[in-house]
Amino acid sequence: MKRILAVQGSPRGDRSHSRRLLDHFLQALASEQGGLDITHREVGRIALPGVTEGWVAAAFHDPHQRSAAMRADLALSDTLVDELLDTDRLVIAAPMYNFGVPSGVKAWIDQIVRLGRTFDFTPDDPASQYKPRVLGKRALIITTRGDRGYGPGGVNAHLNHADTYLRDVLGLLGIRNVEVIAVENDEFGGLAFEASYQAAQTRLAQLAMDF
Repeated sequence: MKRILAVQGSPRGDRSHSRRLLDHFLQALASEQGGLDITHREVGRIALPGVTEGWVAAAFHDPHQRSAAMRADLALSDTLVDELLDTDRLVIAAPMYNFGVPSGVKAWIDQIVRLGRTFDFTPDDPASQYKPRVLGKRALIITTRGDRGYGPGGVNAHLNHADTYLRDVLGLLGIRNVEVIAVENDEFGGLAFEASYQAAQTRLAQLAMDF
């Protein structure tokens, strides 16, 4: 049974295009493939706590010598890391906010990037200091953008720090098979938005057959 982790990063409810696209994709995925085990992780409308001094101290402490308080500081992070490690496919649905990711997605990233759990650091290795530990997985990013031209080669591509950030962080962990499906012109609507939305739906329907 294929296991899917779906991370929903939009703070909007029914008005969220990325939320709607994720729902449609998961329905299509279940219809095409069946037998899926889908874990939903809401980070857009349910705030995750940020990293604290106690969290940092616990995360960089010897796991075998952590106090009860340290284990408590990392309890949520351990749950989120376990969700990621236990999945075969990762789907992140989130709009672009101010050229980056929403705060909920950033908080989720900060909780799952864990030394000794999702990556290792070997400073004495000049060729590769970062060693990924999350291997053999595939990821999909479903995103919406208010303006246009943020894709590769677009007029605003240099301002797109959302896709590049997610690709870099996931790549650090070992997830390098990443596809981005984006809807643009969200703020303007009209035919340009509709065309972009329909193109995203078409691609998601195709992807549901072999994701």
